[in-house]
Amino acid sequence: MVFLIPETNFHFKVKAEMKTICALLKERCFQGGAHPVWVSKVVKVNSNGDSERKGRLESDLVVFFTNLHTFENYLYRWGVVIEEIKEHLHKFQREKDISLKLEVESSKQPNPQALSFKLIDPDQEGRFVKFDVLLAYNVLGQFNYIKPSPKIYTDLISERTSKKLEDKFATCLMVPQRIFLGSTPNKLKYLRDRVKDWYQTCKKKLGKPLPPLYALELLTFYAWEYGSGVSDFNTTEGFKTVLELVTKYRQLRIYWTMCYDIKLQHRQLSGARPVILDPADPATNVAGLNADGWCLLAEEAMTYLDSEYFKYWDGSPVGSWDVPVIESWACVLL
Repeated sequence: MVFLIPETNFHFKVKAEMKTICALLKERCFQGGAHPVWVSKVVKVNSNGDSERKGRLESDLVVFFTNLHTFENYLYRWGVVIEEIKEHLHKFQREKDISLKLEVESSKQPNPQALSFKLIDPDQEGRFVKFDVLLAYNVLGQFNYIKPSPKIYTDLISERTSKKLEDKFATCLMVPQRIFLGSTPNKLKYLRDRVKDWYQTCKKKLGKPLPPLYALELLTFYAWEYGSGVSDFNTTEGFKTVLELVTKYRQLRIYWTMCYDIKLQHRQLSGARPVILDPADPATNVAGLNADGWCLLAEEAMTYLDSEYFKYWDGSPVGSWDVPVIESWACVLL
């Protein structure tokens, strides 16, 4: 996932301000205070919205904290941490002479569980970037391409399930997800963007809930991994392969073992298809349960596959890669 803003003067101003804000959070939050936590790193993640071309972007700012080792401690600190970050953003707004307008959104809740702010271009009305601040801690330890102990996942899955914390747990896994999808050739990133554009077009046209975009991103990676695996490839063939996989959604059973062992996946893999397991979370089928949405998306894919886009100038069809719809062995990416 890449932090994308059109290459303009506004783009460079946002990057500069965000660099300062991230440094401020690491240097000031809880420093010298009674709270035994502090910011270890800040990760910017671009959201999947379709407003980018209008100059209005939404991004996630994931703030990782040290000394948070359990869900109970994580949730207990949540409100306190949100207030601390908000206080420093207000100070930054007052103390710094910045080229963009910083606007911290106020919550009507007495104990807010979320925080958002905007960086607004004062020279062009309606152009801004909105950041949703998300809190996280290193649930897998210092993940660095080394598979965590199976016990870590077993304990986390058990605690998350018993306390119904699926949504908050997901934020903590963004780093291994970024590592998985981020270390890829530029052409694959272009192919992923092409799939995203097609998805957003379908979303606007249909106006109904569709499968998560993240599932399409993983499907794109899977198609490249098995169909090509090289940095220089035919992106049109890759795009066609992804759409063909979408039309075969009822057969999909895809998983990876970068982070965890196959035995942790048994329950999910034996369930109803489509199955596209999160490479960082064996308990999450990112394909979701929206069968109607997959059906609609498959119909759009079949229509697009018949278009002139997948034909050469002489009318011959563009080829596609030979990719299985069922992953039958554990692909370890180390």
